[in-house]
Amino acid sequence: MLSQASGYAVTALGFLATQGGKPLLIKEMASACDIPPAYLSKIINTLARRRLVHTQRGIGGGVSLTCEPKDLALYAICEALDDPILHQRCMLGTAECSDERACPAHTFWKPHRLQTVQFLKKTSVADVAAFESKRRWHQ
Repeated sequence: MLSQASGYAVTALGFLATQGGKPLLIKEMASACDIPPAYLSKIINTLARRRLVHTQRGIGGGVSLTCEPKDLALYAICEALDDPILHQRCMLGTAECSDERACPAHTFWKPHRLQTVQFLKKTSVADVAAFESKRRWHQ
């Protein structure tokens, strides 16, 4: 499961991608995605420092993506926010868990963790935007 920050970032950037490249204010994104504005502001600030989004103050300003939504993988968002899902951790919390010193869940968790990382690498913000568009259309 993604951290709350990564989940919020994916949701907000998916919504941003549905707007056809138009910059959006953080408060608009936060309202549309039901995310606390102050928390989203911190997330966007981090993503801007990592150059995944561009922010512009003033009239006509807001947040915009720095690349096409199809070219922004969820993995890059998780990486920018240092999401724990990308860290090689034992699912049971064992201090040392490797192929050489495996915990009882290691043989189960290792392939699932790899599948999760592969999913994050192949799924893009465009995929999230398509889902969001469809979901909002059916409300």
